[in-house]
Amino acid sequence: MIEELELLSNPKSRVAEAVKTIRTNLEFSSVDGKNTKIMLTSTGPGEGKSFITACLAQSYALAGKKVLIIDCDLRRGRQYEIFGVSNNKGLSNILISDIEGVRIETIKTKIPGVYLLPGGTIPPNPSELLESKKMQDLINMLEVDYDILLFDCPPVIGLSDSLIVTKYIDTTVVVAAYKSTPTDMLKKTVKALEAVNAKIAGIIFNKVPATGNGYYNKYYDSYYQ
Repeated sequence: MIEELELLSNPKSRVAEAVKTIRTNLEFSSVDGKNTKIMLTSTGPGEGKSFITACLAQSYALAGKKVLIIDCDLRRGRQYEIFGVSNNKGLSNILISDIEGVRIETIKTKIPGVYLLPGGTIPPNPSELLESKKMQDLINMLEVDYDILLFDCPPVIGLSDSLIVTKYIDTTVVVAAYKSTPTDMLKKTVKALEAVNAKIAGIIFNKVPATGNGYYNKYYDSYYQ
């Protein structure tokens, strides 16, 4: 997957332009410019949320930002797979330990400017860990070292994890699969987020078929609405 992310280094590619548009809209969606903690979630699995998160991280890095991806999907997180790193230690392991006065170690990925805190060992109580005071303390510590924190969170439907994380972040982005995500489920996702007063910046429609010829046609395009 890391090879696909490197495609964004070509600023003229369709993928790079699409992700840059998402980043620009996020930058302008806050009048005070404080959209530094961004959560990406989805309606269900398989909608491309994790890959979009990784792409967005690289786009911010290309703009000169130091970016950290926090994989908050403690059940089926896959950021470690995208970047080809170990998942033996990560967020869950930190949240069950004493973090006071401890320097949090993250993984420097092969993408310049992009760092990763993987999900770590799958815990029996993901929701409880995410709702703990340690989670807030951890975020406060990480904000000091990074310009942008991207939270890759589980799907909303059927789980409370993403709804819990909304209280820590500035804005929320929902990823949906073009002509695949049921409209009623997308509406339920948005309604659930609104119920916890989440600030929803918009919806990214992933897996939009590309047109024309070229190497990038086999990759997904996205647009920001």
